[in-house]
Amino acid sequence: MTIWLTNTATRKKEEFTSLDPQNVRMYVCGPTVYDRAHLGNGRPVIVFDVLFRLLRHVYGADHVTYVRNFTDVDDRINETAQNRRAAGAVGTLEDLIRERSDETISWYHADMDSLGALRPTAEPRATGYIAQMIAMIEDLIAKGHAYEAEGHVLFAVDSWKESYGKLSGRSVDDMIAGARVEVAPYKRNPMDFVMWKPSSDDLPGWDSPWGRGRPGWHIECSAMAYDLLGEQFDIHGGGNDLMFPHHENEIAQSKCAGHGFARYWLHNEMLQVEGKKMSKSLGNFFTVRDLLDHGVPGEVIRFVFLSTHYRKPMDWTEKKREEAEATLRKWRGMTDGVAAGEVSKEIVETLADDLNTAGVISVLHKLAGEGDAAGLLAGAQMVGLLTDELGDWWFDEADTPTDQFMEKAEYWINQRTEAKKRRDFARADFIRDRLAEIGVMISDTPEGTKWMLNSSAARVGEWGILE
Repeated sequence: MTIWLTNTATRKKEEFTSLDPQNVRMYVCGPTVYDRAHLGNGRPVIVFDVLFRLLRHVYGADHVTYVRNFTDVDDRINETAQNRRAAGAVGTLEDLIRERSDETISWYHADMDSLGALRPTAEPRATGYIAQMIAMIEDLIAKGHAYEAEGHVLFAVDSWKESYGKLSGRSVDDMIAGARVEVAPYKRNPMDFVMWKPSSDDLPGWDSPWGRGRPGWHIECSAMAYDLLGEQFDIHGGGNDLMFPHHENEIAQSKCAGHGFARYWLHNEMLQVEGKKMSKSLGNFFTVRDLLDHGVPGEVIRFVFLSTHYRKPMDWTEKKREEAEATLRKWRGMTDGVAAGEVSKEIVETLADDLNTAGVISVLHKLAGEGDAAGLLAGAQMVGLLTDELGDWWFDEADTPTDQFMEKAEYWINQRTEAKKRRDFARADFIRDRLAEIGVMISDTPEGTKWMLNSSAARVGEWGILE
């Protein structure tokens, strides 16, 4: 099976070949753990979860290493902890920072589990790799790619000027002209970025050759990727908002340290809400937990995300949510009690074509229309849908139909079957459509006609519309 991926570094869709098919390695930038994950944060999680599943399917589950980090040293985390202490929380600032990070990581796991995402092979915390960061910084200084200034250590962009900006397609001069960069007298070049900065006594810090301090954001991922995946690995991914400066800076540091770093770069596009950029000022900003707490199943969120190709902007709309829920109710009713078959070649080939999840959804609709419940279940589970873990939302005991409802439904389903036998397909379609309005969803399968109650649409007692 050939996998094709669009490599941001080359701007081309390329055939994927692993450095080591016995250990396919992928690094994805994870969250900074200071608050709940917003809906946009869920998109890269689902995108690279699907890629993780595809790689495991092609190479074997034991031959794929997926690393996604937690940034747990950051000024926003510090600020949150300081606010908690000011509000009366007991403990040292470092204790409060650790508590906040632990709390936020537990939230993140719960929310991403609800979206059906598999846990990565490794989830390193930045604070566990300070020694590796210091060692990499020392090496870059020795090689002339970094310098110390007033307790800071900065990467010297001029030492990598010919290559800096290639990932994002910008020149250093253009970036200086258009970027909002920190103006500091100790910088040799406005684009030089911090790899180490001093910490005051009331902030977390670690001893280093440059004094007590803490790492900059970019060095964290370079050091963790090197330590866990080696000098060169297969895939590096993240949202396209990270392309510059974060990924650009990772490349500069790692390449100048003599590492081959990532061979394929994948970036997902951003999320919108009802056609507009998600923002607090527009009142359309919400977290994954907000949706879950308001009754939107995680599987429905996942379906909506999968319905748009990862390299296209994704628009979250109420209409898409409703359509996704209706589709999933129908598919779950159709596959209830069914054993999954083999994943079809068409599903795998579609997914292997640059993670074409929207195409996979189309194939699943086709399988459902053909009544292939076993194939539908297998294909859906390939992309993390219709799994047992996500299935606790679709049918509630409170929605159990009454005996009278069951009798009425069975009667009209039998009437539809008789109409089909008479080849009165207009009458059969009429009954099917009216039953759907009441909330009875029909699936024709090789084992016969199955039905389920869509509680969100049920109009129990309105049987007159079938007369």
